[in-house]
Amino acid sequence: MKNFCAFLRGVNVKGTNMKMAEVCKVFSDAGMQNVSSVLASGNILFQSDTSVINLKGVLEKAMSEHFNYDAFLFLKNENEINDILAKNPFPAIEDFHNYIFLGSEKVEETLLEEFEKATKEEGEKGKIINNIFYWQVPKGQTLNSTFGKVLGKKSLKDKMTSRNINTFEKIIKKF
Repeated sequence: MKNFCAFLRGVNVKGTNMKMAEVCKVFSDAGMQNVSSVLASGNILFQSDTSVINLKGVLEKAMSEHFNYDAFLFLKNENEINDILAKNPFPAIEDFHNYIFLGSEKVEETLLEEFEKATKEEGEKGKIINNIFYWQVPKGQTLNSTFGKVLGKKSLKDKMTSRNINTFEKIIKKF
């Protein structure tokens, strides 16, 4: 069995409210083993022998049917998550947040294009490493920065999700 984390998009924001215990039950009912959650933002840890391609379809369908919404999730196994965290190019800086974006193929290129066009806050940085987009932004500017406003575009809704680096650290500790 492989350890996975499903990163759900749009959970407990803008009216899409879900109890993580209920989400975990949906995952268990869909055949996942040892299901648990990390925080209330839609990070579901589980084990499975099923291929990632099949898992994504099964879990999105189960979530969509149970919660009556268009579920989008992105799956990473434990090794991938460790690698993503290890390759974070931005050191922790006081008064800055570091974010990691997960998404569909090539979304990191779209994010980098949007980032390069955006007006930058002082010290704001973005970089792609191994098909993952990393973003460092001053605290308090995440939603106010030009790039932060781009992230809410409907055209990106089903293509990516982001997490603070602290969330990734908590996920690794729970594996």
